[in-house]
Amino acid sequence: MKPFLFLLALSTSILAADKPNIIYFLIDDLGYADCGFNGGQDIRTPNIDKLAKEGAVLKSYYVQPVCSPTRSALMTGRYATHTGVYNVVRPGAPWGLPLAERLLPQALKEVGYTTAITGKWHLGEFQSDYTPTRRGFDHQYGHYFGALDYFTHDRDGKMDWYRNDKPLVEEGYTTHLVAREATRLIREQANGKPLFLYVPFNGIHSPHQVPDSYTEPYKHLPKLRQSIAGMLSAVDEAIGQITAALTEKGLRENTLIIFSSDNGGPGPGSATMNTPLRAGKGTLYEGGIRVCSFATWPGKIPAGITIDEPMHAVDWYPTLVKLTGAPAAQALAPDGLDIWPVLTQGAKSPHDALLLPGMAPDKMALRMGDWKLLLNASDKDAEEAKGSDKAIGKMELYNLANDIAEKNNLAKTQPEKLAGMRARLDALLLDAVPAGGPSEIAPTKKGKKGKGKK
Repeated sequence: MKPFLFLLALSTSILAADKPNIIYFLIDDLGYADCGFNGGQDIRTPNIDKLAKEGAVLKSYYVQPVCSPTRSALMTGRYATHTGVYNVVRPGAPWGLPLAERLLPQALKEVGYTTAITGKWHLGEFQSDYTPTRRGFDHQYGHYFGALDYFTHDRDGKMDWYRNDKPLVEEGYTTHLVAREATRLIREQANGKPLFLYVPFNGIHSPHQVPDSYTEPYKHLPKLRQSIAGMLSAVDEAIGQITAALTEKGLRENTLIIFSSDNGGPGPGSATMNTPLRAGKGTLYEGGIRVCSFATWPGKIPAGITIDEPMHAVDWYPTLVKLTGAPAAQALAPDGLDIWPVLTQGAKSPHDALLLPGMAPDKMALRMGDWKLLLNASDKDAEEAKGSDKAIGKMELYNLANDIAEKNNLAKTQPEKLAGMRARLDALLLDAVPAGGPSEIAPTKKGKKGKGKK
C-alpha cells in the first residue's frame, strides 16, 4: 500500500474508534398508540417496550404525512420544501431524492462507518444513481417501494426485492427476511468498526399479511385489527432478534437505537390507533404527523424518561453528524437542529418554530411552542373544524397544551396569534421548491402522482 493510502486508512480507523453504532428502526404506518409503551393496550410489543423503557420516549416527535417525505427528511436533514419530496415516489416515476443532496450514510462513511439499509428505500430508482448503493450505503437489502406482497415480494405483478441493488429471487416473509439480514450484518461487522444500520420495515403497511401463528393471540379483535396486531407482533419479534444480535456481539452498550413510525397510522380506530390524536396518515393533524418514538443508548440517554419537547425527523441528520464527528460543511444546509442536549441534558427544543410540510407545497403546518397553525389541511378533516376555516382562508389554529385532539379551532378568536404565525410560515416558505424537486428532475405527466398504492 502506498504511504499516503496507508496513512488515510489509519486515520479513518482512528476516527472510527469509540464511535457509537447507530440503528434506526422505521416502522411503516404504525399508529401513535399501537405499541404498549405509548398507550397501546390490545397488542403485545414486549421487545419494543423494553427498549423504550431503557431510554427516552419522544412524545412530540414529528415526521411527514406519508412515507417517502419522511425518509427524505431522515436521510438529508432537510424539509420537503427544500428537497421537493412532498409526496410518494411511485414505481417508474422519473424523479427521486435529488442527487445534489448529501445523505446521512455518505456523511457517516467519511468517519469510518459501515452503512447498510435492510428494508424499504422509496426514494427513487428510475436511474441507478438514485438507488441506495449509489447514495452512500455499503449494503442494500429489501425493496424499493411499499405495498408489496409480503410472501411473493411482488408489487403490481412485478418483483420488488433486491440485494445490493441487484434483483433477488428468494422465499420468505419480508419481516423475517429483513430481520435475518440485519442480524447477519451485525454478527459479521468487523470488530472496532462502527455500524450505521437503517432498518425501515415494510410492516405494518398494507397488504395486511402475516403467518397465521401471529394472529392466534388476537382472535378476539376485529379482523382488520387482528392482521395489524399479527404484523406488529412479527416486527416486535424481529426487533428483539436484532437487539439480541447486538448483545451477542458485545455491541449493545455502544449502540444508539432510534425507533419511530414513518407517518401516523391509517384508518385510526379500526386499523391502527392514534389516540388521543386527531385523524391519521396523509393529514397535517397530529394523528398524521406526530408519531410514537423513542431513543435509547445505555449510559448516554437517561432511562425511563419522557420528553415532550417538539422535534422533527430532520433533526437526526445534524445530530448524528455532530455526534459522530462527521464533517458538517456541505453545500445544502440542513434544516434540522442538534437535539442531543434535549435527549441527554433535559434541554428545551432548539426550534422556536417547527415547519411541518404537507403532501403538496400549498399544504403546511407550523408549530411554535404549544401553538399549531394549519394551512389548507385535508378537506375532510377541515370540515370537522365547525366551518370556521372557509371564512379565514382554510387556516386553523390550535393550542396543543390543552387541545391535543385539535377539536377547538381558535383561528377566529386569536387573530393576532394567527397573523403572527402566518407571517412566520410565509417567511419560511420564501425559498420553497416545487413538488418533485429541482426542475431538472421534476416529474413529467407520466410520473405525476395518482391514486394508486404507495
